[in-house]
Amino acid sequence: MRLSVNIDHIATLRNARNEFDPDPVEAALIAEKSGAAGIVCHLREDRRHIRDLDLERLRQAVTTKLDLEMAMTQEMQEIALKTKPELVTLVPEKREELTTEGGFDITRHYKTLAEFIKPLNDASIAVSIFIEPEQKSIDLAKKAGADIVELHTGIYSLKKTDDEREKELEKIRHAALFANTLGLSVVAGHGLNYRNAASFSRIMQIEEVSIGHAIIARAAFTGLEAAVKEMLQLLRREA
Repeated sequence: MRLSVNIDHIATLRNARNEFDPDPVEAALIAEKSGAAGIVCHLREDRRHIRDLDLERLRQAVTTKLDLEMAMTQEMQEIALKTKPELVTLVPEKREELTTEGGFDITRHYKTLAEFIKPLNDASIAVSIFIEPEQKSIDLAKKAGADIVELHTGIYSLKKTDDEREKELEKIRHAALFANTLGLSVVAGHGLNYRNAASFSRIMQIEEVSIGHAIIARAAFTGLEAAVKEMLQLLRREA
């Protein structure tokens, strides 16, 4: 299983003092050197962490895969077409949320979504949609032109007992299998950490997990290189 590292909260820490350190680009390079298969950043409308210049510098520096998480807006589409990350992941976004709270409402936005994706596809930018692990959403993602679905694991991460987690994991497993039958690649993310991520390596249809907050938090004590390597060891241990 591959690991993509979200470096947003390196920028959060930097922005707390509105200075230059720590540098998200330096964090991305350390993560790549430590075994990450990709770097994720979320350019939000309010620029609360990653900023436009960060994205430009990341595009120049990242050699694995740059995944730009973004809302489905005209501004973000234009930025993506200019920056040309390898991957765009469409996520819902609300100003008042602390972090993304759930999957993209693909049923409500399907018509607009299909029109939004086409220019990205035409520019050879792969498109992923962050959705709930449900067959209807997966089917609509495929029809809209997505290449990848990222299954929302936030509900799984909040479960309290082993039985509850296993039940939610089975739901995610079935969703991943269905997505594969449609020809979609599958990744997973949100709320995954050093206590709950390893189980995903048992789901062969999931190629990659995206983890940010947990790794950056661990890095405060161990350093980023060690934090990334520890997560990779956990993901490979269950395989």
